[in-house]
Amino acid sequence: ANPGRWPLEWRAAMAARIASLNGLGDLARYYLASVRDPAIRALAEPGSEGRDEVEALVLRFVDRVAGSPRDIHAEDIAALQGAGIADADIVRLCELNAFLAYQCQVAYGVALMEAAR
Repeated sequence: ANPGRWPLEWRAAMAARIASLNGLGDLARYYLASVRDPAIRALAEPGSEGRDEVEALVLRFVDRVAGSPRDIHAEDIAALQGAGIADADIVRLCELNAFLAYQCQVAYGVALMEAAR
């Protein structure tokens, strides 16, 4: 009911971005299909930098969590907080990344099982 700072289309674009970063183009296309706003669709592309400084910071955070979660430190969270992002919205970003990490692992596992047939 309350998406916080991240509307549904934006979240879908981030899901597509994370799937792309993990080499899962089909999954990325699945999420991107629900994004109608061209400016938000552009955010799904790895390497896109965001529409303002805060969004650029968030995208860098999302990319780092997706690619190397062990390299996230308290300073990264503090930077988001310093940019005015509420703790609940930071949790939402992390939850989205965690779900996608799980979904990507399941997709990899299914692909391995199909390849072993």
